[in-house]
Amino acid sequence: MKARVFVTLKSGVLDPQGAAIGSALDGMGFDGVTGVRQGKVFEIEMADASRDEAAEQLDAMCKRLLANTVIEDYSVELD
Repeated sequence: MKARVFVTLKSGVLDPQGAAIGSALDGMGFDGVTGVRQGKVFEIEMADASRDEAAEQLDAMCKRLLANTVIEDYSVELD
């Protein structure tokens, strides 16, 4: 089973890296960009497991390692 985990900063948490990217895009002539937030994507391949077991394991992975749940949100997609 394949999964994608998306980790992003919670709204209200400052994102200096996103601001730097936004500034660079503006400097390159991309005028319509009004804001940028950066994040992380993890692609994880898992051994055969039920969808529910995989979702439970991925949730534990996020809480223990992949995301800092104090300042980051995460979402999971299972294929």
